[in-house]
Amino acid sequence: MEEETETEEEKMLKRQRRERKELQARIQGMKNAVPKNDKKRRKQLIEDVARLEAEMDERHQQEVEQLKLEISKQVEVESLANGSEKLAFEDSEKPAQHSRPTKAQKRRDKKAALDKEREVRIAEAEIENLSGVRHLENQKLGNLLDGRGLQIKQIPSDGHCMYRAIEDQLKERGHILTLAQLRSQTAQYMQSHVDDFLPFLINSNTGDIYTPEAFEKYCDDIVNTPAWGGQLELRALSHILQTPIEVVQADSSPIVVGEEYSSKPIVLVYMRHAYGLGEHYNSVEPIKDRTETG
Repeated sequence: MEEETETEEEKMLKRQRRERKELQARIQGMKNAVPKNDKKRRKQLIEDVARLEAEMDERHQQEVEQLKLEISKQVEVESLANGSEKLAFEDSEKPAQHSRPTKAQKRRDKKAALDKEREVRIAEAEIENLSGVRHLENQKLGNLLDGRGLQIKQIPSDGHCMYRAIEDQLKERGHILTLAQLRSQTAQYMQSHVDDFLPFLINSNTGDIYTPEAFEKYCDDIVNTPAWGGQLELRALSHILQTPIEVVQADSSPIVVGEEYSSKPIVLVYMRHAYGLGEHYNSVEPIKDRTETG
């Protein structure tokens, strides 16, 4: 009897489930390390947990999309090959000799059946998503922004989304600050105001406040990697730009940092369920084909 082998999809899903369990165990350890009455550290813990979950969800989603693309290309190639074989059979004067299926042919047949099953599951998931959290979040945000004459402007989900959204807002105001400049200035500001930021950075493994060396590494990552931005970076940017930054959310009131500044706020949209239940920031723009007055 031929041994059953795992498909690439099955291997990937099994690995992702294992990684998610390992992350949950790590998160539980982080929670146990922070006293419940320490509000500052608990607040940072929530941000750290959200960051870790978002990074994993984003990576898993990208893996799924990449695998879907590879499978789609392979199915297309096999479909073209099968079509050529069918034409060759029909044009032949003699019936083709039917031979016993080879192991390779059995594997191809099994894969084709799995591909069809996968396509059905994908279609069912898309239908289910119409009533899922992602769709509901989009509806709520759409309603909130519609009342202000705004709509979501999509920003790529690549780790730079918060900075890109701010870059987009500044560009609309005629201020040109690139992604690299925003990241560099954020790190510089945090390094020159260590006491305002260091107490809110907690080592996820030990539960201790960052050491000066770890803080420098954190700032270096802001400049040189696609590290996600959060409330600390938004606070730094509000001071750099001397502008309030408002973050619109679906399930709670907007968060505004830099309220001490009187200029028109930069408006970002925070989406918890945008990509594989991962954290993401989008920009906003006026609703098209609507005339604003006043």
